[in-house]
Amino acid sequence: MNAQAPAAVLKTLSSELESLTPEVRKAAAYVLENPNDVGVSSIREIASVAKVKPNTFVRMARSVGFSGYEEFREPFREEIRRGGVSFPDRARWLQSLAKGGKLSGLFADMASSAIGNIEQTFAATDDKAMKRAADAIVSARRTYVLGVGVNYTNARNFTYLANMALEDLRSIPMQGSTATDDLVRAAKQDVLIAMTCKPYRTEVVEAVELAKEQGVSIIAISDSPASPIVTGADHSFIVVADTPQFFPSSVSIIALLETLMAFVIADAKPDVIANIEEFHDRRHLLGIYMKEN
Repeated sequence: MNAQAPAAVLKTLSSELESLTPEVRKAAAYVLENPNDVGVSSIREIASVAKVKPNTFVRMARSVGFSGYEEFREPFREEIRRGGVSFPDRARWLQSLAKGGKLSGLFADMASSAIGNIEQTFAATDDKAMKRAADAIVSARRTYVLGVGVNYTNARNFTYLANMALEDLRSIPMQGSTATDDLVRAAKQDVLIAMTCKPYRTEVVEAVELAKEQGVSIIAISDSPASPIVTGADHSFIVVADTPQFFPSSVSIIALLETLMAFVIADAKPDVIANIEEFHDRRHLLGIYMKEN
């Protein structure tokens, strides 16, 4: 099995996560979130950081078909590189850049980070996974789109655009409500698109768990295969949110949602395009858009 690429090893490990014991799951979660450490750290070093016994990593490796940790880490040695710079106090670091006249460097770092996030995010998925998620949305009775904090706007934007083509998409939580309240009538004919990155929002995790209990299909968007909303999801997409600034980057989530939207429209019935054209024609008639000379 050690001939596998690291991405395949991580995918297998992620699929086995729920079946592992709590301690082994802790080791697996560390590997899923820090795959770059696997190729450069000894078993004692990685166990110390993950706060488990070294033998726990041996059991983890065996759980996915390897003879031990050394065989498990072999695919990671040359192929996994560190994926971004970590700044313990990014807000203070930004201020030091401004004082030192280094904002041109920050501009370059931001551009490089944004492009890198999108590249890594799209490299981690494929068109087949995107189509399966789009199929679920198109065939659903109702699709709920859940995001809070910065992702509240991303969820509303996706819902706004999708409603031009499809019927019955709802952005939650609705004003004055909670996500769990909004899902009270959700059932197995429905889909929930949920998104949250570290630190994971409690209300999103709770809403996903409720939706699972009610048989709703889950499309999870998060920044780790070990994310609580990714584990057990029907469809999952892992985004990269590295950035030299204080707040996590949203560019990869936005790009992924735009791609999912394109697949939804491509996957829908022929009258979908007619719906979009009718929507825009009506807006022109109502004077919502400025007339061009």
